[in-house]
Order: sequence, then structure tokens, then C-alpha cells
Amino acid sequence: MKASKIAYKPVGLALGAVSGMLAGAVFKQAWKVLGHEEDAPDATDEDRTWREVLLAATLQGAVFAAVKAAVDRAGAAATRRLTGTWPD
Repeated sequence: MKASKIAYKPVGLALGAVSGMLAGAVFKQAWKVLGHEEDAPDATDEDRTWREVLLAATLQGAVFAAVKAAVDRAGAAATRRLTGTWPD
């Protein structure tokens, strides 16, 4: 395993934590705008429809994937600028 790959592991873990927190905040704001409600429904929320639950889950998944990809890509680009190599 390359030294650059080993050195990037802690950075990748930190970026993963940051992306999770950021994605949660983005999803919460998006749900407020789209759903006009404070909290998104849980899968076991008896008072919510299937449509609401599945829409919330789909939106949450899309937001998390997009934020994670953006943060990971920015981290890799910053690593290349700092070290001259792209992390694998």
C-alpha cells in the first residue's frame, strides 16, 4: 500500500464525518422547503403515508450521495494540490 494512500485514510474518515453532518443539514432544510414540516417522516411513522415516507427516503439518499461525492472529490483535489498525487 502506498504511503500517500495510508496518509489519506484519516483525512478520508474526517471528510466522511463532515459530509454526513453537512448532508443531514441540507436534507433537513430541503425537507422543510418541500414538505412544509419540521421533521421528515420515519419509516415506522403510523400517521404518514407510504408516499411521504418513500419520498423522504429517496430525497435523503440523493442528498447524502451528492454531498458525499462533492466532499470526497474536493478532498481528493485538495490532496493533489498539496501532495502532487491523487489519492486512490
